[in-house]
Amino acid sequence: MPRFSIILPFHASAATIAATLDSLRVQSFTEWEAICVNDRSPDGADRIVADYAARDSRIRLVTNPGRGPSAARNHAAGLAAGEYLAFCDADDLWTPGKLAETIQGFTPGVAGLYGQIGFFTATPEDCRTRSTVPAGALTISGLLAENPVCTMSNLTVRRDVFLGVGGLDPDAVHNEDLELLIRLVGEGHRIAGLDSLQVWYRTTPTGLSSDLLAMRIGRQRALRTAARYGVTPTPANEAVYFRYLARRALRLDTGPAEAWRFTRAGLRQSAAGFLSPPRRGLATALASALSLILTRRLRHALFSH
Repeated sequence: MPRFSIILPFHASAATIAATLDSLRVQSFTEWEAICVNDRSPDGADRIVADYAARDSRIRLVTNPGRGPSAARNHAAGLAAGEYLAFCDADDLWTPGKLAETIQGFTPGVAGLYGQIGFFTATPEDCRTRSTVPAGALTISGLLAENPVCTMSNLTVRRDVFLGVGGLDPDAVHNEDLELLIRLVGEGHRIAGLDSLQVWYRTTPTGLSSDLLAMRIGRQRALRTAARYGVTPTPANEAVYFRYLARRALRLDTGPAEAWRFTRAGLRQSAAGFLSPPRRGLATALASALSLILTRRLRHALFSH
């Protein structure tokens, strides 16, 4: 019986899914199964997964009976045999010790865990930015400011807890992890962080997370969920969220004006919230302003990692 069920939905992932599967196969903790869900992939990624499944019995290929990544993950959760569900996207990579560190972190009372993320473009070696893991368990108020989990690839949840809250919203494509986390915390489950690098996150301008407007629309769904638990965002929460969007725009180089637009919106909400701490807030504001006068080549060199 595997301890972990790794849930990996994929669509148009032929260019990256082999590297993702390789990162699973070198995990130092080996008691896992990987349920790879074909979400109508048009590029032959399913053939790549089938080849891996033929060589490694822990890897299974199934088809999403619904549509979209959230429905695919829910389908896999219903098939899972593991005590823990570890989510992974088909363009991200795990560090070799991720599962070993995670199994140690599941002490009594902990329902879910996440770690630190390194952001990269071509290879992990070009990573210049890592996420931070705040002290203490997640709170709804904190999640409405900035989501330190960042991506489903960085979340592991007890299977019974995930199923108990109803899984992911099947209609959610953007910020589905945020909406799930709000429900988990709202139902009294403890989601804690491990301050170690566990995930390499591939940043690409064509990825879902690069669609910043759609991310903001997806966040409205999460805000409605938070309101059901009596929590609404403060001006400082909104300012920190706009800072997150500004930093994402700088990293993805979505245009010289977009980061500055998010920065101005955040400063209008709460200058103190946006600028604190200065190493993140002030640095983001200065970088956003500077991006307006730099050439695209210089912006890419400074901010794309």
